[in-house]
Amino acid sequence: MYEYLRKHPDLFLPEKKELRYFGTDLDVRGFPNRQLDEYLSFFADATPGRRIGTAYVWYLYSKTAAAEISAFAPKAQIIVMLRRPADMLYSLHSEHLSNGNEDLASFEEALAAEPDRRAGRRIPRHAHHPRALLYSEVPRYAEQLTRYLSVFGRNRVHVVLFDDFASDTAGSYRETLRFLQVREDFAPSFEVINPNKRVRSEAVRHFLARPPELPRRIIKAAVPAPIRRTIFERATRLNLATPRRAPLSDATRDRLNDLFRPEVDRLSDLLGRDLRHWVEPASEASSRLPGSEGPEVGGQAETSP
Repeated sequence: MYEYLRKHPDLFLPEKKELRYFGTDLDVRGFPNRQLDEYLSFFADATPGRRIGTAYVWYLYSKTAAAEISAFAPKAQIIVMLRRPADMLYSLHSEHLSNGNEDLASFEEALAAEPDRRAGRRIPRHAHHPRALLYSEVPRYAEQLTRYLSVFGRNRVHVVLFDDFASDTAGSYRETLRFLQVREDFAPSFEVINPNKRVRSEAVRHFLARPPELPRRIIKAAVPAPIRRTIFERATRLNLATPRRAPLSDATRDRLNDLFRPEVDRLSDLLGRDLRHWVEPASEASSRLPGSEGPEVGGQAETSP
């Protein structure tokens, strides 16, 4: 959705997504909070008359971001995209593997490690967002959405369900344009933006995440920051493959569905829309699940509800 909105002539969204500025309660290591001048510099090219926006998926998870955004921009409009919890967590695990936040290749093993990780054990050496490894805490949608509704009001919060986005991308896009009060007759090409990713080389990923001290200092002194950032992002992209991801097992899906059924009931009440099909038994849901190769709900360096 972010990339599709970027193409609209009435909107300006920076090329770089995941510009974290709010959410001061988020413990994202190695990615210090931006200063205001740096943050605003990403919007310097916005021409008069265009609405500006940005996205950071962990703002939904944050307990402070809604109030901080409101204090900064009281008239802001909020777009939230929600995906069925089991699928979202499976995608999140894959994203964590690709960006180094996770080191357990098995999704089931990562879920089982949650008690240890809650106690501070078995945290990957290069994890940049350890709290996000507590998978069961991430899709608390009703609680998270309630914070935004309370701060901004229902008329300034637009909720997109991933099921709708996947099945009718153009229609979902038009509804979002209508919410933003910009022209609805613009339609970009809806190509897949963020497919499943897998790291080609763990050694390269570790080197990029924590380069040796002496070369790091030499490069930092000799190469300007924008060039370093470009090289880092290009090297990171080259170290990623985009294979098809194996389907989530029925047993794991059913276990997650049982866990999140009360949460989905609360979300259904909040939205006034029955979402119980999100947590129905895998045997009943398989024929209606969106394909795993569609656009992912997630970010790049720092992902994902």
